[in-house]
Amino acid sequence: MPEIGEIAPEVALHGARGEEFSLADLRGRSAAVLFFYPKDQTGG
Repeated sequence: MPEIGEIAPEVALHGARGEEFSLADLRGRSAAVLFFYPKDQTGG
C-alpha cells in the first residue's frame, strides 16, 4: 500500500463508456484522485 504523498502504482481501468484509462495518461499533466468503493448495494 502506498503511503500518503507517494506516487501511485500504475493501474489501467475501464471508464464508464468502456474506454481504457491509465494513470500514465495523466502523469505530469494534472492531479488525479482515485476513489475505490465497495461493491454496489453492499454494507460499507
